[in-house]
Amino acid sequence: MAEAQARQHGGHTEDVSAERSAEGGLRFEVDGEIATITLDRPDKRNAQTFATWSALARIGESLPGQVRVVVVKGEGPSFSAGIDLRMFTPEGVPGQGSFSSAARSGEAGFEHSIRQAQAGFLWLRRPEIVSIAAVQGHAIGAGFQLALACDLRIVADDVKFCMKEPALGLVPDLTGTKPLVELVGLAKAIDICLTARVVRAEEAARIGLAEQVVPLGELDRAVRDKAAELLSTNRDAAAATKRLLQGARARTLEEQSVAEGLEQAARIKALFG
Repeated sequence: MAEAQARQHGGHTEDVSAERSAEGGLRFEVDGEIATITLDRPDKRNAQTFATWSALARIGESLPGQVRVVVVKGEGPSFSAGIDLRMFTPEGVPGQGSFSSAARSGEAGFEHSIRQAQAGFLWLRRPEIVSIAAVQGHAIGAGFQLALACDLRIVADDVKFCMKEPALGLVPDLTGTKPLVELVGLAKAIDICLTARVVRAEEAARIGLAEQVVPLGELDRAVRDKAAELLSTNRDAAAATKRLLQGARARTLEEQSVAEGLEQAARIKALFG
């Protein structure tokens, strides 16, 4: 998409869709092989709207090819408090509508809207990148699901995860249910979702929601250190390994062995052929 393309300036990339990203409450910056997406509505605890999800999808469509690590973070004390509550009102968000207007759009139109929103989350799992959620404070509902869309979660010790949707009469539909079950197991996922309770840092680390817990003041440094570690490996080998890991659950051991052999053959040919 022309409006979402990036323009290179020295070691940094300027997003030429800055105005569109700002409408969605996002900042997008690229520095070499690291891209950073910042939820930038701190006065609203980085609440998300239809425009947020559209902006996320556009970033994924136009991500510069040199990027290997994508960091998703929130400005201010919260990562994201979830859905902008104005979306539950008849008036909705100015220029974006509401759930009421979406519900009246017909079944096909509503399903299309959901697919468009999900597109902003799905691309964060691509094999050629590693995505890191840097999570502090509240990560509620859509905020929790955005963190779950990332490959890794490094969290501050004040983090509060909560899958709020069932308490609001909704279901989590921003691609968060599958990674939650894969990370913590079915029983724990049922407990977290159907009680809409808060999961704090200690539990998040214990049950596998967080790879690392650090003091709030050390969060940015921990994310930078992890990005540097990830960039130390061979780019193509990292992408191939991530493909293997992502497909492992769906394959038998024999099928996984075959997949490993195919990926390794491609790597050896690339390196020595």
